[in-house]
Amino acid sequence: MFMVEPSPAQSHFIEAQLRSLGISVISAYQEGASALTAMQHQSPDLVISAMHLPDMTGGELVANMRANERTSHIAFILLSSESNPHYLEPVRQNGSSAILGKPFTIEQLKKALATVLDYLNPDNTKFALGNGIDLDQIKVLLVDDSRSARTFIRHVLENLGIQHITEAINGRQALEIIQNHYFDLVVTDYNMPEMDGRELTEHIRTQSWLSTVPILMVSSESNQSRLAAVEQAGVSGVCNKPFEPAVVKELLEKMLRID
Repeated sequence: MFMVEPSPAQSHFIEAQLRSLGISVISAYQEGASALTAMQHQSPDLVISAMHLPDMTGGELVANMRANERTSHIAFILLSSESNPHYLEPVRQNGSSAILGKPFTIEQLKKALATVLDYLNPDNTKFALGNGIDLDQIKVLLVDDSRSARTFIRHVLENLGIQHITEAINGRQALEIIQNHYFDLVVTDYNMPEMDGRELTEHIRTQSWLSTVPILMVSSESNQSRLAAVEQAGVSGVCNKPFEPAVVKELLEKMLRID
């Protein structure tokens, strides 16, 4: 595991917390660039980072990780007291496993690490729907304008046992795909160019031959009026970014199970 934290005192405290949870192999770095360089030679399972580093932000660090094939799969947790969406949104969009505010409790850290284990270990998250329905036969349309977010969500879905995933970069492209293909589930982001998740949901519900398909909205949107509009448009469930496998599993069980 890599830890990127410019404060020696904070680094010492976080390391002690991690060791209390059984993590003993920890490499510490004070700058993002040195951590990125080390990742080219030693691939950790997880990177835990502060937001404000001497040479970059935590958002820029995870964006660099996702842009490199060698490091794109590494799980990422942000530890920060930062609340400005300008800084947090890139972290959410680039597939973080968790964002923990400082100060954090040991239980919060434990939960974040459990989310990472779900992300890393497919056997932890696979489940059956019952009634003869196999997840490996489920066809999913994944809609998100962020390539990094699509890659992260795809990985989570594949860990659940879903194999047939088609990707679209916005709602308009998704509608073009839906015209000629059947899907059992649509997983879509909210904020997208061309056509956002709410518009896509409304179109599917009112003008598509797949009007009854389950729709899972995945978003970092915090505006309650916008979220209410999405629910009114007809989504089957809403999942926040970061995209937690355990929460997704529960939502999919509810949406796809046939009683």
